[in-house]
Amino acid sequence: MRVMHIVSGRLYGGVETLLVTLARCRELCPAMDPEFALCFDGRLREELSASGVAIHLLGEVRARNPLSVLRARRSLREVLNARGVDLAICHLPWTNAILGPSVRSAGIPLIFWMHGVMNRLTWLDRWAAMTPPDAVICNSKYTANSLPAIFPRVPSKVIYLPVAPPARDRSAQDRLDIRREFDTLADAIVIVQVGRIERLKGHLVHLTALSQLREVPNWIAWFVGGAQRLAEVAYEAELKSAASALGIADRIRFVGERSDVAKILAASDILCQPNIAPEGFGITFIEALYAGLPVVTSALGGSLEIVDSSCGIMVPPRKPEAVADALEKLIGDRDLRLRLGAAGPARAKQLTDPAVQMSQLRSLLGELSDRVEDDRGNALARTDNKLPTDINLKPPASKARWRKLENDMQRLAFRFSTIRHLGCRADPHGDQKCFPQCCWRVAISSSGKPSGSYSRRPLVSLYNAVPA
Repeated sequence: MRVMHIVSGRLYGGVETLLVTLARCRELCPAMDPEFALCFDGRLREELSASGVAIHLLGEVRARNPLSVLRARRSLREVLNARGVDLAICHLPWTNAILGPSVRSAGIPLIFWMHGVMNRLTWLDRWAAMTPPDAVICNSKYTANSLPAIFPRVPSKVIYLPVAPPARDRSAQDRLDIRREFDTLADAIVIVQVGRIERLKGHLVHLTALSQLREVPNWIAWFVGGAQRLAEVAYEAELKSAASALGIADRIRFVGERSDVAKILAASDILCQPNIAPEGFGITFIEALYAGLPVVTSALGGSLEIVDSSCGIMVPPRKPEAVADALEKLIGDRDLRLRLGAAGPARAKQLTDPAVQMSQLRSLLGELSDRVEDDRGNALARTDNKLPTDINLKPPASKARWRKLENDMQRLAFRFSTIRHLGCRADPHGDQKCFPQCCWRVAISSSGKPSGSYSRRPLVSLYNAVPA
């Protein structure tokens, strides 16, 4: 089964870590052949290339530039057709909104991998909702609970992300080398936070908690992660100013974005990430558990499905004093640190063992592919391969009606292999201005069965061409 993973590729975080894991661990499931379609070149493309998988660059896309969207959609359709892809997975709403229609027009099953919570829909989420997938993979039960907000009638399944354990055990020298690089004593208790510099990760809460431990000796905190957006650059500057204002700048290390996170975790003693808003999952927590670190985090979101009392300490969100109490307890009690850390690897493997999770993913995708083919076959059998004609042929007079017509065509394209979406030509059709995604192709003969003759035409003309 050839699976196309579609993602922006502009940033690097948990989703991109998942994709690299799928590429590196593909030998665990030979029946699933992953390929990757990216819009942006960067770190993700480099790491995927190093793993030897097929990568397709579609060209940079800006939602405010319709021509860039159309070019990327055309490129993706060409790739899907040329590579003989069995199904495609869109990661994140941006990808589903921009490129989901191309998957639909290629006539292959569309999966949406849901990585975040959808409680408050943005304009981008609403755009993504215009192209409902055939099924949704949710990265946690918490994420799955918000699925009806964007795709209320789409079947879903929870599959925890596969996370690979460290490739090798780190030596004492590796530990010393990292500590020397970060100007940290060999016997210091290192508290580490790993992840993008995003406000929801609770860096300010963490710094405030550490400021309450100024009198506690022999600890150092490492903040691993870089700013990738303009807002994150400003936030990073705010964090550095806060460390100085709180009087703990000499015990804080901002080390930037790193590709050797496993090595850094192995040189640390405690992971602390006091989120102020829920995350869908939290790969960093799994990586810390594999490294044998006790975890301190907020009791909300997907972290509640990962961290329990056997391997960490959960604290109320936005409570620096609670974080400080948990850290002080771990700093002062070596046996507690070792006991919680020792339970981590087994907990991580139980939740995210790559062999198990890849097998679950393969089973789900196989079932979906079979179901979609059965649904299409049944629809064609019921209609004797004839296209439906019970459509209102009156030209839409508003954007809302154009949108309804477009949604009807999306539904028909799913059911009938004779309909294919070609994408918008961005020019007027007669008296009607072209609405996004309003050009389709259809194979028609006098009997209503596929003739192999395809043509591009506006929706209303296409409906008029359907034989009675």
